[in-house]
Amino acid sequence: MEADEFETFVRRSTPALRRYARAVAADLDQAEDLLQETYVRVAGVWHRVFADGNPFEYAKNTMIRLHIGRLRTLVRRIRFTPAASPLVADGGTGSSTEVGLGRVTGHGSDHVDDGWSGDGVEDADLLRRLLAGLPPAQRAVLVMAYLDDLDDAAIAEAIGRRPATVRSLRHRALDAIRPGLSGVRAGAGRKVAG
Repeated sequence: MEADEFETFVRRSTPALRRYARAVAADLDQAEDLLQETYVRVAGVWHRVFADGNPFEYAKNTMIRLHIGRLRTLVRRIRFTPAASPLVADGGTGSSTEVGLGRVTGHGSDHVDDGWSGDGVEDADLLRRLLAGLPPAQRAVLVMAYLDDLDDAAIAEAIGRRPATVRSLRHRALDAIRPGLSGVRAGAGRKVAG
């Protein structure tokens, strides 16, 4: 019986959790891996999660924790790698918006309909590229703050940081993407006025 309930949960939650994973990971392949690993973790404790009554929120929190764990592993590996890492183009501050943009620059063979379509396709692509350029912790904070509408305390609990650190991460992330968003604001004004 529980196996059927889990299968139903997977079928119903996959589109929303896939969009969430893509927003958090900012890379289609990593997002799919993150989604699959999330389902594996949730399946392992399904009896408890199902009894608690909110498996979708549990899955989202699991996804964020897995993503942050990957970040920590990556940072540890980079620290012990003697050669300079090409992952961060700005000397380690994580504020470059040019990192990791190769997969989301157009609508060619890499384009996937992920629910971010409509009149603002170019704006959505720009936002996706800007988010992809953020360090994973900053990206996770923005996703939880603006997609999930969580407060600082809830985000801090989810990622294992203090609320002050969450505010700092959000501030740095917004500072990093603001220059890239200036064209969106100007373009939106022209559309309304024109």
